Amino acid sequence: MKKICELAAIFFRIGCFMFGGGAAMLPLLQEELVHRRKWLDDGKLMDYYSIGQSTPGIIAVNVATFTGYNYAGILGAITATIALITAPLIIILSLANILSLYMENPYVAKAFTGIRIVVVALIAEAVCRLWPSSIKNKIDIVFFIIALGMAISGFSVVVIMAVFCGIGFVLGKKRGWK
Repeated sequence: MKKICELAAIFFRIGCFMFGGGAAMLPLLQEELVHRRKWLDDGKLMDYYSIGQSTPGIIAVNVATFTGYNYAGILGAITATIALITAPLIIILSLANILSLYMENPYVAKAFTGIRIVVVALIAEAVCRLWPSSIKNKIDIVFFIIALGMAISGFSVVVIMAVFCGIGFVLGKKRGWK
């Protein structure tokens, strides 16, 4: 029961700061789950993040579900998922009414501009932090450049993920992975 309470507290706290979507959550998830709690290592977090990116649903919720399951089984997965979405649900419902009244206010619009800038910075920081655990050789760099080029060119995330899942599968088979 201690693990379940711990999962609930941590993922509720993470959920309180769920601004900017899954990519913006990566630094927070990394700090809490890898550095502080040591429930995951960078590689496992990237695996969960990659799976979360390529499966239906919100990336951070998927990562919470995988982490909760890894840490405390099915009940852990359910607890982490519910805890993560509870705070944003409360915040969104509370802010929806208020913001609808003030969205035209120039100060509110400027505040959102600032938030968007911070989200971009958080994503860039996450890329820099995770680079060493994700990019290990020259072929990884080539794949990164191709994937980035595809993303910038407007390819769907689904297409990019499918292409590189296929490449990973083919390379894995050639290297004798089972």
